[in-house]
Amino acid sequence: MTVLVFPGVRLLDVTGPIEVFTTANDFGGRYRVRTVSPDGADVVTAAGTGMRVDMSAAQVPDASDVVVVPGGPEWPSLIKDDTLLDAVRALDARSRRTASICTGAFLLAAAGLLDGRRATTHWRFADQLALRYPKVTVEADSLFVRDGHVMTSAGVSSGIDLSLALVEEHLGADTARAVAKDMVVFMQRPGGQSQFSVRTHSPRAHQEMLRRVLDAVAEDPSAEHTLAAMARRAGVSTRHMTRLFHDEMTTTPARYVEQVRMEAAQALLEGGDDPMATVARRTGFGSPESLRRAFTRNLGITPGAYRTRFRTTDGAGDTARV
Repeated sequence: MTVLVFPGVRLLDVTGPIEVFTTANDFGGRYRVRTVSPDGADVVTAAGTGMRVDMSAAQVPDASDVVVVPGGPEWPSLIKDDTLLDAVRALDARSRRTASICTGAFLLAAAGLLDGRRATTHWRFADQLALRYPKVTVEADSLFVRDGHVMTSAGVSSGIDLSLALVEEHLGADTARAVAKDMVVFMQRPGGQSQFSVRTHSPRAHQEMLRRVLDAVAEDPSAEHTLAAMARRAGVSTRHMTRLFHDEMTTTPARYVEQVRMEAAQALLEGGDDPMATVARRTGFGSPESLRRAFTRNLGITPGAYRTRFRTTDGAGDTARV
């Protein structure tokens, strides 16, 4: 396994995969991990931590089963670094599998390795990846995507998901599950990037009346948030409220409310033992059946299975979401 590092690399993008593969060695794996930089010099990560480098990319003596290309917060400047991109291409040419973590997908795309392929990256930058590299089919909600010998993953910790999938590919599901349990992480996380904060990744509303409505939904998901109730709260017609959501939030009022309620239900399931009826009531779904339908529709998993899979790797799926 070869990890390409560079000044400003994100620390967890590097250490997450390394931990997975070295832990796999405790369960029968034979991974040999080496870190390389374009010129062989040690680097300082985005967190300010110094990182030792084993050799330059050109000095790698043999082919790698996996080459990992991490990301970094300064990716707009990294994709203009010809020396770094040449190192990406050279390592890819001698690898059986090339995998990017988070914004490392931009380096693969800038190096031409994602042309004609499906890929993902951190949800905050998925639109920019698609805009800058129109030859890439961006799957913004996937935790990771496998297309040919190239794999790309979403934000930071999803590099662990990708690495577990590779361990499964090399050593089998039992070994990958053992590694996941040892690291106390999911074998397969339920849901995709859409599970992350609704208010964080939603567009910012420009209209004060709409912001008041959104705040009310977030403050108490269990309250009445029908279209009529939201329109009354904003002092506009239901038609105008629907238009505001369409124009500023690029969604419908009902869909937005369901997303907020889903997020609230996930938090309750992750952090407590309340009965499903209580979770449904406190999050505005009303009944366990409505809660179940919403989870199945949005995440492809029941609330009970979500709670179980959040707390243990037992029973997690053996196949990755790709």
